[in-house]
Formats: sequence, C-alpha cells, structure tokens
Amino acid sequence: MNKELTAALAWAGFMLAFALAATWARRLGYIDRDMVMRMVMGLNGIWIAWYGNRIPKTFVPSACARRAKRVSGWSMVLSGLVYAGLFAFAPLQVAFIGGTGAVVAGVAATFVYCLSLRARARAV
Repeated sequence: MNKELTAALAWAGFMLAFALAATWARRLGYIDRDMVMRMVMGLNGIWIAWYGNRIPKTFVPSACARRAKRVSGWSMVLSGLVYAGLFAFAPLQVAFIGGTGAVVAGVAATFVYCLSLRARARAV
C-alpha cells in the first residue's frame, strides 16, 4: 500500500477514535460538550498543519512547482496551527470565525502566489 495512503488512513482512524473517546468521556460526565468540540476541532487544526508539512516533501521536477509547494506548505502549517490554537484558547465564537478565516487565508495566500508565479512565467 502507498505510504501516503497508509498515513492518511492512520490519521482518519485516529481522528475517529479520538472523537468517539471524547464523546464517551462526555457521556460519562468527565468533560462537557464545549470541551469535546474544542478537542476535536483542535485535532482538525493539527491535521491541517501535518498535511501542510507534508506538501513540500513530495517530489516535483519543476523549480516553479517546488516554490509553490513550499509556500502552500507554510501557509497550511501556519493556518492549521492558528486554527488549533484558537480552539484551544479563544472563546468558541472567536475560534470558529478566526479559525475558519485562518484556513481560508492560507488557501487564498497559496492561490494568489500560484497566480503570481503564472503571471511571472508568462512575462518571461
């Protein structure tokens, strides 16, 4: 099986098990609903950061594509960490709005950078 597919399936299994364990702990009265939400959403942010870290490590032959992958990796890592940090420490309303904004900003930064690389390539 492909190494990337194995890692993705491991993450999926871990996230499902984590969410089920948190729900079980809530039903037993150890944690409340907000804590379950914060834990699961924070794990999603760590997952985004992990995949952002993986992006530049895959091989592409083009130097332009490597630059784009580095920028996309950095933007996803930073936005994932902001997302997880907001769910760990900010009020839930702020975490939802700010976390979503951080991920959208990371994707938008990647998109704008790729468009700028495309414009520079056409100019040459």
